[in-house]
Amino acid sequence: MAGNRSLTRRHILWAPLGLTALGTVGTVGDARADTLELPLSDDGLHIQPWFHDSFLDLKEEVAEAAAAGKNLVIFWEQRGCPYCAEMHRINLAVPETVNYIKENFVALQLNLYGSRTVTDFDGTELEERKLAERWRVNFTPSLIYFPADVSEVDGKNGRDAEAWRLLGYWKPFHFHATFVYVHTGAYRQEPNFQRWLGDYREKLRAEGKNVDLW
Repeated sequence: MAGNRSLTRRHILWAPLGLTALGTVGTVGDARADTLELPLSDDGLHIQPWFHDSFLDLKEEVAEAAAAGKNLVIFWEQRGCPYCAEMHRINLAVPETVNYIKENFVALQLNLYGSRTVTDFDGTELEERKLAERWRVNFTPSLIYFPADVSEVDGKNGRDAEAWRLLGYWKPFHFHATFVYVHTGAYRQEPNFQRWLGDYREKLRAEGKNVDLW
C-alpha cells in the first residue's frame, strides 16, 4: 500500500498505531503478556477457544453471522508471527474486548500460508494461501471485517466484499474500537477511522470511562 494514503475504512496503515504499539501498551498488556500460555493449532497458529469452527464457505459464514445479528471477521495469521502472538497475549486477554467480539462477531481464523480449501463469496474455491493473494493480504496479523448482510457480499470476492480491514498490531484500545466501528455501522457514516476514533474516545470519557488505561 502506498504510504501516503489516509486511514479509511478500506486502507489502514500499520504505523503509527502498529509498530510503535509494542512498547506502549501499558498496564493491560504488561500484566498479562508474560503469564499467558498460548495454545497452538496444528498449523502453529495461536488460537482462541471462541474462534469459529467452520466449513470455510464464507457466504454461509456471513449468513450465519447475520442471522445472529453479528458480523464476520477473519483473522489472517501465520506460524511464528510475533505480532500475532502479541495480539493474543495482550489484546485478546482484555475481557471487555473478548466479550464484545464474542457477542457481536463470528471470528474465523485463516492461515496466510495454509492449504485448506476456502469458498469465497463468489463461489471460487481456493487454498488459504491463494485466497490471501486474491485478497491482497500480505502480512499478519490482518483482520478483515465484512458487512452483516449477505446481499452485500454475494457474488463478490472478499477484497470487494469487505467492510474494512485492520493491518498489523494495534494497541488494545484502538484494536477494540475497530470492532465497535464496524459492528455499529459507523464505517458507513465516517470512512476516516481516526476522525471517528477521536469522537468515540471523547464519548467514552464523557461517560466516565478512563480510556487511557487501555
